[in-house]
Amino acid sequence: MPDNAPLILASASPRRRDLLAQIGIAPQAIVPADIDEAPLAGEQPRNLVARLAAAKAAHVAAQYPDSFVLGADTTVCVGRRNLGKPATEEEAGRFLTLLSGRRHRVYSAISLICPDGTCRTRTIETRVRMKRISAEEKAAYLASGEWQGLAGGYAIQGRAGGFVIDIQGSYTNVVGLPLYETAALLRGNGYILP
Repeated sequence: MPDNAPLILASASPRRRDLLAQIGIAPQAIVPADIDEAPLAGEQPRNLVARLAAAKAAHVAAQYPDSFVLGADTTVCVGRRNLGKPATEEEAGRFLTLLSGRRHRVYSAISLICPDGTCRTRTIETRVRMKRISAEEKAAYLASGEWQGLAGGYAIQGRAGGFVIDIQGSYTNVVGLPLYETAALLRGNGYILP
């Protein structure tokens, strides 16, 4: 069996590294991409994550030629409103209030730059419904600090999992990296999975 070109993960997220480990993939390097993640005027969430995943992969691929470079981005949205990573506890509280008792969508995009320079990007959507979150539950969640650095201000794999009534689509997408689609993208572009 031929050797793989190195796989570089263009992400600062420890969750993405851990998710890849679940399917036996250990990137040779993890390199955060320092890019501007602000949405463009009028940009839809699906387009935002695809653009950012590709930009992250391209930014890191410039430093690692002849490698597979995997970039990813995730956002949470309610209607047309994009809920990125809350900057403050107050903003996280507003996000939880907005998500409480409603359905929302989680979009992730994965972008792979191959050793030959080709770029492939896929966008995945998962629908999530949360219960009505009481003021006490919200206060306790915010006090936990778990909301920090997370799209939509929550982690389904953590305490907020107790708020989720229903999920339609990929669970690992909501965590931050859709594993089935990631494995298929890697395999389909010549990366040999363990």
